[in-house]
Amino acid sequence: MDIVSNILDALRSVLTSQDAFYPLHEPLFSGNEWAYTKECIDTGWVSTAGKYVEQFEHNIAEYTGSNYAIAVVNGTSALHIALMLAGVKENDEVFVPTLTFVATSNAVTYCNAIPHFVDCEESTLGVNPTSLHDYLQKITIKKNGFSINKETGRIIRAIVPMHAFGHPLKIESICTICKEFNIKVVEDAAESLGSYVNNKHTGTLGNLGVLSFNGNKIITTGGGGVILTNDNELAQKAKHITTTSKLAHKWEYFHDEVGYNYRMPNINAALGCAQLEQLPKLLKAKRTLYMSYKKAFDKIDDVRLVSEPDGCFSNYWLQTLLLNDSISDIRDKILTVTNDSGIMTRPAWTLMHKLPPYNSAPRMNLSTAESIEKRLINIPSSPQIVL
Repeated sequence: MDIVSNILDALRSVLTSQDAFYPLHEPLFSGNEWAYTKECIDTGWVSTAGKYVEQFEHNIAEYTGSNYAIAVVNGTSALHIALMLAGVKENDEVFVPTLTFVATSNAVTYCNAIPHFVDCEESTLGVNPTSLHDYLQKITIKKNGFSINKETGRIIRAIVPMHAFGHPLKIESICTICKEFNIKVVEDAAESLGSYVNNKHTGTLGNLGVLSFNGNKIITTGGGGVILTNDNELAQKAKHITTTSKLAHKWEYFHDEVGYNYRMPNINAALGCAQLEQLPKLLKAKRTLYMSYKKAFDKIDDVRLVSEPDGCFSNYWLQTLLLNDSISDIRDKILTVTNDSGIMTRPAWTLMHKLPPYNSAPRMNLSTAESIEKRLINIPSSPQIVL
């Protein structure tokens, strides 16, 4: 029996209903979602005012251990504002992993800054701190307290390390390196609600962090995001500019700077409050699913299931297979056979430096990410599979 058939059989041993279609990830509504959202409809509080927005912010801050959480309409807007708060300005460079979702790069561009792509490591799928440090030493000079790209003359203002598929990267090492080079850290924890690094929640270790609550995340608000910070001044600034920079007044509309209409609506926050109540059950289901997949795929040579790094706790948002180099040429065949069999699988995102808007952006050697792109497959990860 060939490797493709072995992989299909391993999936079917976990996905036990042979006739069902298995999406990559779907939301689960099994608690107070209807009651809370219906209250918004019944009372008319469906837009950006209402009790659930502040309640959701409080609950997220409490869960993550962040001093402040500012709720916005999606993870991309959270990244945009977080980069602004980090001081990113026009013509700055911002380090971005090439292995990420396009929103990470787009948010940098919204600031009229330039994404500068960096490589990842296979063990975490996140930014490689060793190669990052070596690269910074090679390409930068210190001037006026900043790290300047010697080739372009631009300030390297920030980095946006991304916790891929919920697995924590070596964020503590990244933060240490960036402190040395005076580079701000904006953690892209969009996929990693419920993931921890040495008992600290992802998104709380850098200068700022962001979460996403898109419909395919571990919990959802339909569309939504959160900015995490421990800095009161930054939190107040974030809330102000995400609500069109309007000064509080009973009737007057006065805006003291350019702002953004990014505030999360109350009805979305209501859904999020109900979803957050279910998070412990969802995390447990994700881990159970991982163990079932691990047992199935441990029997197959040349394929491994991505596991949480040492010292970390992963939410296992998307279960992920990595093929060995020797069989990377059959990745597309695996994708075709599994999808044709009603089992949705997906490759990694096209690497950022290969996309038309970003193919001329500065970059380091990206050979590890390029190798992973050819070998990575996401497999069905919905909690309903084991619940």
